[in-house]
Amino acid sequence: MPVAVASKKNNLVQEAINTLRFLAVDAVEKANSGHPGMPMGMASIAHVLWTKFLNHNPKNPKWPNRDRFVLSNGHGSMLLYALLHLTGYDLSLEEIKNFRQWHSKTPGHPEYGETPGVETTTGPLGQGLATAVGMAMAQKYLNSLFTPKGKPLLDHHVYVFAGDGCLMEGVASEAASLAGHLGLGKMIVIYDDNHISIEGHTELAFTEDVLARFKAYKWNTLRVKDGNDLQSIAKALQLAKKSKQPTLIAVRTHIGYGSPNKVDSHDAHGAALGKEEVAATKQNLNWPAEPDFYIPEMVETFYRQAIPKGEAAEQAWNKRFEEWSAHHPELRALWDRMASRQLPENWRRHLPDFSTIDKVATRVASGQTINALAPILPELLGGSADLAPSNNTFIKGAPSFTKKQAGRNIHFGVREHAMAAALNGMALSDMLIPYGGTFFNFTDYMKGAMRLSALMKVQTIYVLTHDSIGLGEDGPTHQPIEQLAAFRAMPNTIVIRPADANETAAAWAFALEHRRGPVLLVLSRQNLPVLRESQYPEAGRVDRGAYILSEAKSGQPQIILIATGSEVSLALNAQIKLESEGYSTRVVSMPSWEIFQSQPSFYRDQVLPHSVRARVAIEALSTFGWERWVGSGGAVIGMHSFGVSAPGAQAMEKLGFTADNIAQKAKQLLQP
Repeated sequence: MPVAVASKKNNLVQEAINTLRFLAVDAVEKANSGHPGMPMGMASIAHVLWTKFLNHNPKNPKWPNRDRFVLSNGHGSMLLYALLHLTGYDLSLEEIKNFRQWHSKTPGHPEYGETPGVETTTGPLGQGLATAVGMAMAQKYLNSLFTPKGKPLLDHHVYVFAGDGCLMEGVASEAASLAGHLGLGKMIVIYDDNHISIEGHTELAFTEDVLARFKAYKWNTLRVKDGNDLQSIAKALQLAKKSKQPTLIAVRTHIGYGSPNKVDSHDAHGAALGKEEVAATKQNLNWPAEPDFYIPEMVETFYRQAIPKGEAAEQAWNKRFEEWSAHHPELRALWDRMASRQLPENWRRHLPDFSTIDKVATRVASGQTINALAPILPELLGGSADLAPSNNTFIKGAPSFTKKQAGRNIHFGVREHAMAAALNGMALSDMLIPYGGTFFNFTDYMKGAMRLSALMKVQTIYVLTHDSIGLGEDGPTHQPIEQLAAFRAMPNTIVIRPADANETAAAWAFALEHRRGPVLLVLSRQNLPVLRESQYPEAGRVDRGAYILSEAKSGQPQIILIATGSEVSLALNAQIKLESEGYSTRVVSMPSWEIFQSQPSFYRDQVLPHSVRARVAIEALSTFGWERWVGSGGAVIGMHSFGVSAPGAQAMEKLGFTADNIAQKAKQLLQP
């Protein structure tokens, strides 16, 4: 489609829109890397949203009642950076010029925590849209918690830009289905319907009726025929804000708008236009050829009106907040505690006591811990991907999160990926502690969102049950093998595989206090012996990552048995056998590699002294990585294949997880 040549007398609005376009074009050109096409095509939409609808304060990016803006098609990051700079966020023009460079605040894709005003990390397509669902859920829950009646305290919207690629991704479909079901009317998605993907025209792979699909998801759907028709864009946004259901606005845009030779072409998608085409585009849109990164003074003044406008909006809300506080002092105290990320005083007293129980599955102990703490932690909410009875994630007596009420029990449905992304969105509220459950093996479906949780260092808790071949008859399709090693390799991630109920309660305590990334609680289906402090004084020391559970009975240890989860009790049985044969043996419970690695070296050396080279690690999952702890003189009893469908105890025995096999392997290490 040909692009209309802009008038030589651009009005202020058109100059403002073109400023957005050419900041993106110049930044990509200077970096010789990036995606200029999307910012060029969506600049008009962004202008309307950010100047007429988005409620935000550039001088306080964390104002609680701000509207959230999520760039799900994160490859178009320069559009967001241009908006942030022009409206007055702490993002200098020098940072715009350093786009995609070492330690700049303008990375290739938006990164939460790196750039003021960026609400979430995006780039993997669909994740932004799915995370925004969690943001809308957080708004609904927090508003219900603090203003169950009357005028809402939190009435902000969540706006999303999304492209064809986002809507092709399964996570977006899962999330959109959930959002429609829950009636998240505060969520508005603007679909960049530009008909182009990296490989060419979207007709190569994407010919569905998108609006019909979203209408089937129970979304409100609207269409704008021209992405530069400012009046129609504004009218659609006005209608969307009135909807009680989430809204998708499909806007027909033209990727690379203004480029004479690359408009409506995949050539404008993911590469710099090139000097000649940049010059031609500037001429076509009546933009000065020099200097690069040109910002007309009137445009900057116009966009900077966002500062006083945002400050006034926040001040008005602060007044409302103080009036609300005067009428609800108890809720205000709760708000202050949650907003400061503090747990209640003496909250640990509410952790359950398992001293009277002989055996219990750690998944059951986890459920009991959730229910013991839930009454004092209203910020704790979550659910399961249709597995609550198996994951034990249900908060007894609490309402469900539905279209009509924002309860604490969330039924995510069989949507693992959307669940994990939504947890990220809820955690980004900076007030909630969300958790989500599924079988450990099904983390394969949700890895992308879990990775973003780690990258952003947000507090999400994953309740991952059925943790090994010990789950039994469901067989290899449900028995995790490689998952534990994969998550141990993920930065900023804490993996805890507790040995019993006591370690499970301690794992929950750690997860609730840990603010620097996700925590995975990897839990058993089968019952495990409770390790009582009366017999094992150090039992439950999850906070150290690994600890001496049972010391050698006769002098310094010759052998160290290291185990996690259900295999810890096996190690204790093997210790009894070895000690009876005269082998001095120590048992170390190691629920978390990451926590143990963070301990001082002197403590690690106490638990695993270099002088003891005969070390055996026991874990009914992949052996990958265990050489770090057993050393060159040690051995690992683990899995080198997929599992098998059989009763759990039989599967464990047939695959070598017995006290006799452990003892035999340990004795072999002592042979010359």
